[in-house]
Amino acid sequence: MTTTFDPTLYLPQLARIREIIPMTAREKFFRLELQKPLNHRPGQFVMLSLLGVGEAPISITCGPRDDTTLEMVIRDAGSLTHALHATKPGQTLGVRGPFGSGFDLDELRGKAIVCIVGGLGLVPMRALIQAVLAQLDAFPSLTIISGCRSPAEELFRDEMRALERLGDSNGKIRVIRLVDRTDHLPWDGRVGLVTAPIAEVPLDPENTRVALCGPPVMYKFAIMELKSRGIPDAHIFVDLERRMKCGVGKCGHCQINQVYCCQEGPVFRFDRIAQLPEALL
Repeated sequence: MTTTFDPTLYLPQLARIREIIPMTAREKFFRLELQKPLNHRPGQFVMLSLLGVGEAPISITCGPRDDTTLEMVIRDAGSLTHALHATKPGQTLGVRGPFGSGFDLDELRGKAIVCIVGGLGLVPMRALIQAVLAQLDAFPSLTIISGCRSPAEELFRDEMRALERLGDSNGKIRVIRLVDRTDHLPWDGRVGLVTAPIAEVPLDPENTRVALCGPPVMYKFAIMELKSRGIPDAHIFVDLERRMKCGVGKCGHCQINQVYCCQEGPVFRFDRIAQLPEALL
């Protein structure tokens, strides 16, 4: 049997930085101009490279689109991301991908969507949120529960506020914003754990699909709350953050037992990984 070599798996396309916007003390928003459309699904990621420095997996934070724009949020957390934070509009980066499974919109369409995110989890989840908003008539409702440690760490604040106002007018969208603590900063949302509002959200177990993305401890308690509301494992999707290295299932760096997160994830239906204890660590 012969296999066809796909150079897009290994050779990056060049992308020009169009815009960089500081979001918090540690995160910056990047808008890139690609050479060709990415044709990605919500939840997929790319391998982003800076010549002479290295390459790292970065979540895609924009919904599917036909143009050549790519949006990402990058946290300054290592040598490569620190170098990326020092780049300027007009500079060139390398982009491989998209990689991973992502969310299947055909499977979600017609269902009430609940997105529960913690901290940086809003970055990949924004891609799903934008995809649902683009086809809002095909979904009964969209609920977003977004939590972070303090107001200084909240991402996409203006967008979340705009969705709150939109929900007030159309009744299909509900946004609940929380922080663990205010740190004496101005705050117009709630204070508490991101799992707390699950008890008050209307949930029809048969016709609701829940997407989770955040720190591992959030998954454990969010899933406990969802199961107490009757949501089956097959209706829960988890977006797992793993340190991908190659993106093509060769290095084994993101392997969870027999599962390769870079190819079969990072989005998993929970019933698929419920018996893999390492998955949510």
